[in-house]
Amino acid sequence: MNFRITRALIVGTVSALSTQVAMAQDLDELTVGYFLEWPMPMIAAKDSGAYDEALGIPVKWVSFETGTAMSAAMASGDVHLSVSQGVPPFVVAASGGQDLQVLDVAVSYSDNDNCIINADLEIDKDSAGELAGKKVAVPLGTAAHYGFLRQMDHFGIDLASLQIVDMAPPEGAAALGQGAVDFACGYGGGLTRMREYGNSLLTGEEKEELGILVFDVTTAPASFIAENGELVAKFLSVTAAANEDWNANQNEDMLALIAEGSGMDLEAAKSAISTMKFPSVEEQLSEKWLGGNAAEFMKGVADVFVEAGSIDSALDSYVDAVNIGPLQAAHDM
Repeated sequence: MNFRITRALIVGTVSALSTQVAMAQDLDELTVGYFLEWPMPMIAAKDSGAYDEALGIPVKWVSFETGTAMSAAMASGDVHLSVSQGVPPFVVAASGGQDLQVLDVAVSYSDNDNCIINADLEIDKDSAGELAGKKVAVPLGTAAHYGFLRQMDHFGIDLASLQIVDMAPPEGAAALGQGAVDFACGYGGGLTRMREYGNSLLTGEEKEELGILVFDVTTAPASFIAENGELVAKFLSVTAAANEDWNANQNEDMLALIAEGSGMDLEAAKSAISTMKFPSVEEQLSEKWLGGNAAEFMKGVADVFVEAGSIDSALDSYVDAVNIGPLQAAHDM
């Protein structure tokens, strides 16, 4: 399907509903956080202007390098909502008292989030114990941080023996290439560059078998969602339409738009997006995701972070941190 036609369908689907959007809440612009070097179908919709047309107001897009920075921006009010925030940084913020809620499952990507060991060390999963005492770059409070903790626990490596340095994935990749760290953890373009210098311990499939899930979510402050429910639903509907188009067609024209909007060359974007899964709205609303398991998974992430000393305490439950109302409304659009 030609993306120009697809964009018209996206806009038409949403605009066919009520036209009373966020302007009723006195918003003249929606500010959204996202990641560069993170190729997703919504990037094509973003750069085509589909969101602006469907919402009836301009959307200002602000790029971030970590999900923790997204949380800070939403706390300050500089960003209204964030697309593809990792579950771990969301959990860190929610556990600390920030009133954020999950709106959808943006992407699942077990193969696009991992730790890479410097090739010179010649360490693999059979000799992982040799990582004890090594220096590692980790973007703290992110999905990569959670995966790192779970992998170290699986291989029986004492965290106290490691020198852990907080670095965003691009910085971690550079440090790994320079030999400044022994291994580095990350995602997206940063992980792609890390792979040039070494190997991972576990594949995405092996991580999933251990229960190390890796997925991102769209998030926003609960107060903003309550005041702008229709606007949020329309935003999610545009995202869902872009995902549906990609899942059904994966055409080269759309990929080119995604690559350009992500700041990546075509082959790098193609390689990265091939490891990503974009669940349908029906799947997202099921028990597997937002219908139940997501909140339980968040509790597990929080408990791991507490045990590792990364956060002081976890919530008793994360059920209230998931708001499926806007996604259900988007499903009916």
